[in-house]
Amino acid sequence: MGVIHSARMRTLAFAILLLCLSFMLTLPAYAAEAKTEEQFQLADKYTKYAQFIVIDKSENKLYFFELGELVKSFPVATGLKPSYTPEGLFSIVEKIKNRPYYKGHIKGGDPKNPLGDRWLGLKVIKNGKTSYAYGIHGTNNEKSIGKYISQGCIRMHNKDVHWLYDQVANKTPVLIQK
Repeated sequence: MGVIHSARMRTLAFAILLLCLSFMLTLPAYAAEAKTEEQFQLADKYTKYAQFIVIDKSENKLYFFELGELVKSFPVATGLKPSYTPEGLFSIVEKIKNRPYYKGHIKGGDPKNPLGDRWLGLKVIKNGKTSYAYGIHGTNNEKSIGKYISQGCIRMHNKDVHWLYDQVANKTPVLIQK
């Protein structure tokens, strides 16, 4: 009787193990499918633009679209506090290579420059005032990407911002949202 009970227990344990494994293997596929649907959707009113950028602060991701189609997405870092990175519809107004970091008096191109070597400056209207202090830029701290750490700018891996810099045109709309 003990042998039969032991064999049944092993069979039951094996069946549970297989069930758990099959569930774990299919779970990421379902999660990825659901996420993919959300990521690739751009509101119809924005598909008319030749280029369009969406920055999702809840995921710390930047999505680059051309003619309403997602071209590429990137991990980013945003504001340490939710209020630091402004939300709304803005536009790229300048593209600068090796922009100096004025707050720290660090020259452009210096490895200590926290802005990296590419700057996509945004025109941000916040509380009725226009600011040009926000941008999408590289970083000298690659480990910060994916985190809530900046003073309001959108940080990217340097290789990613190089790619985006070469693709994006001035006046491209940038939607920053949660």
